[in-house]
Amino acid sequence: MKKVQFLLVLILITIGSVIAQVTDKDEHRASVALKHGAHRLGRRTDADMETWRNYGLGQFIHWGLYAIPGGHWKGKYYPGAAEWIRSWNDMPKEDYDNLYKQFDPKNFNPTAWAKQAKDMGVKYMIITTKHHDGFCLWPSKYTSYTIANTPYKKDIIKPLVDAYNAVGIDVYLYFSIIDWNHQGYRASIQNQKDSVAYKSFKVFVRNQMKELVTMYPTTKGFWMDGTWDKAWIDQAEFVDDLDKELRAMSPGLIIGSRFRADENGKRHFDTNGDLIGDYEQGWERNIPENIEVLKGNDWDCVMTIPENQWGYHSDWRGYVKTSYELIEMLVKCRALDGNFVLNFGPDSQGNIRPEETRVGQEIGDWMKENSEAIYGCKYSELKKPDWGYYTQKGNNLYLIIFNKPINNVLRVTLPRSYNRKPVKAYFLAGQKPLGLTRVIPGLNKETNKYFDVTLPSGYAPDKPFVIVLELQDSKSENDSNQPSKI
Repeated sequence: MKKVQFLLVLILITIGSVIAQVTDKDEHRASVALKHGAHRLGRRTDADMETWRNYGLGQFIHWGLYAIPGGHWKGKYYPGAAEWIRSWNDMPKEDYDNLYKQFDPKNFNPTAWAKQAKDMGVKYMIITTKHHDGFCLWPSKYTSYTIANTPYKKDIIKPLVDAYNAVGIDVYLYFSIIDWNHQGYRASIQNQKDSVAYKSFKVFVRNQMKELVTMYPTTKGFWMDGTWDKAWIDQAEFVDDLDKELRAMSPGLIIGSRFRADENGKRHFDTNGDLIGDYEQGWERNIPENIEVLKGNDWDCVMTIPENQWGYHSDWRGYVKTSYELIEMLVKCRALDGNFVLNFGPDSQGNIRPEETRVGQEIGDWMKENSEAIYGCKYSELKKPDWGYYTQKGNNLYLIIFNKPINNVLRVTLPRSYNRKPVKAYFLAGQKPLGLTRVIPGLNKETNKYFDVTLPSGYAPDKPFVIVLELQDSKSENDSNQPSKI
């Protein structure tokens, strides 16, 4: 009897150990068996994905037929996002669907667009190959609703990809599953007729996405949209197979979390809570408040300059963001291990509007001096300070200051367990050295280590600035109660 009890206890201990190991390894992975959920736990570790997460700053371009009405039709103002105007009751569908006969962007200059993006500090861009209206900016052989049948006639995507690649900017392709122009498109399947129609639509989508990968082989991935319809969500097996097919065609391809759902209809995160795709696409015009909500996943934030206009709307109403605010959004994203992607909406002639050009120039001016604190930087693992943000790259801790203290002293707080110590401080722009002091306030039993960086007397910058704090490994602590110069 004692032997049986001993074996039972041993079995229970073994099971408990296994459960503990699984829990430690896959903290938020549940036990639901899935065929079409996440196929990988944790971040991708390949070179292509590392390039993606090091970009820092990206550009989004929404361009299509919706630039022609520009948020107005027959004297009426459309209050929604310009690219959705076809869904407006005051926009006759037939009128919109014939706008392609007017699309002739004589001022489209991809070289100028690429130069403007380069000057802004952009490392990657996303272009709308096809939005929800179904109009294609490339000459797709699977529909007549393309740039080839406009007065312009020429492919938009190839010269754009070539121009951006020529200045060292990677290109990603936006692709909407929603297609208001295709006869087989359905938001949901209600009957057998819908089912037959949607089968043809799925073939169409597969053909177009494969066509884009084939025609523009230097593109690095897809930024997916329009995948929330129940009809598409229910195609878990088909979309999973298409995902694998595209990746086989282009090894290293990067696809976000909007593309597919699991067999239970869960999007972005599967039934087990694991990320579907290579990075989280859920941060549209929104930035997470802390690192914990991201659960270790890669992510990007796509942002508009006006409140919610992606395509060209000639009449910006409401609040318009300043370059100062957008720079802070960029920095906040980098401080939380994400990329920041700023949207531009060219007009029907291919002109980037003056307001967007000005913002791009102002961001570019800041980036020329401070991009070292953006490109390739990571989350620092330090608590956000009141005066700004931290980013980190190797042994450099970047202090990005938006709220300069009145006393010109920046307090840097490090946990006592932090195994690096600051040894040098200087302005990133100009490399001017700054005073760095170790401070132990009050009693000698502090849970943190404190360092003060002293700014020059009278220093009054008119924009956010960056200080570099050089770190070195530290195994011993200076527990003196007296301040010490570094």
